[in-house]
Amino acid sequence: MNNTKRTELSEIGEFGLIDRLKAYLPAKSDKIIKSIGDDAAVIKNSDDSVQLISTDLLMEGIHFDLAYTPLKHLGYKAIAVNVSDIAAMYGTPSHVVVGLALSNRFSVEAIEELYAGMKLACDTYSVDLVGGDTTSSRSGLGISVTVVGTAKADEVVYRSGAQVNDLICVTGDLGAAFMGLQLLEREKQVYLANPEMQPELTDKEYIIECQLKPEARMDVVKSLKSLGLKPTSMIDISDGLASELMHICKESNVGAYIYEDKLPIDQMAFDTAREFDINPLTIMLNGGEDYELLFTIPQSDYEKIRNHPDISVIGYIKSAEEGVHVYTKGDNLVPVTAQGWNHFKSSK
Repeated sequence: MNNTKRTELSEIGEFGLIDRLKAYLPAKSDKIIKSIGDDAAVIKNSDDSVQLISTDLLMEGIHFDLAYTPLKHLGYKAIAVNVSDIAAMYGTPSHVVVGLALSNRFSVEAIEELYAGMKLACDTYSVDLVGGDTTSSRSGLGISVTVVGTAKADEVVYRSGAQVNDLICVTGDLGAAFMGLQLLEREKQVYLANPEMQPELTDKEYIIECQLKPEARMDVVKSLKSLGLKPTSMIDISDGLASELMHICKESNVGAYIYEDKLPIDQMAFDTAREFDINPLTIMLNGGEDYELLFTIPQSDYEKIRNHPDISVIGYIKSAEEGVHVYTKGDNLVPVTAQGWNHFKSSK
């Protein structure tokens, strides 16, 4: 390493690092339609179909806390969040491989519980778990899942296809997973301070489930296909609505306006945000781990989704020069500048 300049990972964040690494990952094969830069890589098959490949890594202490995360739930989530990437490409998942890094504090029975959750998710999404790898870990649990899916080449939806005047749509509701996490973290601290205290989780089941056992929205993908609708762009919401919208706008070279009063939020998430003295708009824009789908469609397709019970139209695509903004309920136009979760930010 001849370069004496040292750049800290925290300075550029996850997305900045990915942009830097793109220069070292040129596609050599003409079969590679899309490599780095979308929810999954797209590789041409010999017929008119393509393979979709995506990987996610979950690390104890970063992505999950076993103080309140049941192993069976964790196994389910590890598969679901990968299937979500295939859903975001408008494809169909088929196989997964799993890599585990284990410390000696985990028993065989504990790992079987983890795999029971994985099997349940594989059954739910009609996916086969076909292998993987295991290794030792000096501390904690690490889970790496790679998912393989398929799609017809002309049916794949990328982040880069949004057009000016397209409608911006989102599935489900936003912010519930984040508030579930805040609730679980609060109760953990209460327990650490006084192990005799019982957790106050009554009537909070929905937001807790959204955090511990999210679902990939393959149901919406199937529904949209049955309506004869192909989005112009799509991404799943893992790092927060604002961050994912910025991804679509960057890759499509467009801007966007979204409206606070159109953003969907569950009443339990809304009330819990108020309980924690957090602005509900903040959790809807930046909460993360919703694993809902954010997508754009031409205005001519509006009638196809107008009465869909699980899709909300939240704004529309503008020119790149107009930027990315949210209209608040107070009629203020606020720039969206979210950069997503910075995995490399120091906690000191």
